[in-house]
Amino acid sequence: MPFGTQRIKETVAYEQRHYGLQRSTLVGPHVIVEHYTGNRSFSATWATFASNVPDPELGEKPGTCSHFVVDRDGTIYQLVRLPLVCRHTVGLNWTAIGIEHVGTSDQEILRNSRQLTASLALTLWLSHRYRIPRSQVIGHNESLRSPYHRERYAPWRCQTHGDWTHQDMQVYRARLAQLARRKHVSLPVGPPLRRRSC
Repeated sequence: MPFGTQRIKETVAYEQRHYGLQRSTLVGPHVIVEHYTGNRSFSATWATFASNVPDPELGEKPGTCSHFVVDRDGTIYQLVRLPLVCRHTVGLNWTAIGIEHVGTSDQEILRNSRQLTASLALTLWLSHRYRIPRSQVIGHNESLRSPYHRERYAPWRCQTHGDWTHQDMQVYRARLAQLARRKHVSLPVGPPLRRRSC
C-alpha cells in the first residue's frame, strides 16, 4: 500500500506526540498484535489502510494500517515493509507488528483452518525472527496488559478494542506453542501479561 515520504513524516510526528520518539521505524519490535478487520474483504481492508484518512478522535494522521493481512483463504499480504511503524494499536505502535485477519470475530478466524494455519505460521516466523516471546503475541483487546504499553496522550492511556480477547488468545497462543514444538522452533514464554486498572 502507499507509504511514501509524506506518510513517513506523519508517522514521525505521531511517534513524537504519542511516544516521545523521533522515528518512523520499529527498533527491535517486542510485540505482535493480532486483529480482525470487521469486514469480509481484503480489498476493503486495503482500501481503508491505503486511504490514510485521519482518525475520528484527534483528526490526526497517519491513518490506520497493519503490516500484514491474512485473508480468509489463508493468503498472506504484506502491506507495509518492516521495520516501518504502522498505526494499529494505541500505546504499542512504537514497538508492535500488526497482523489483521479478514473477518468479523475471533471465533470466525479460530474456526477457519486455512486462515488460522497461515496466521500461526506467519506469527511464528515473526516471533522467531525478532525473538518475540509467546506472552507478547497478544490480541488487540490485551494491549493494556503488555509491559511495553505506553501513551503520552492521557485520554488514550486506557483505550483498547474488543478484537482478540484474552480467552481467545489463550487458545491462539497454545496453538502457536504446538506449532513451534512441531517445527522445532524455540519460542520462549516471556514476561507475563499484567492486569492494569483504568
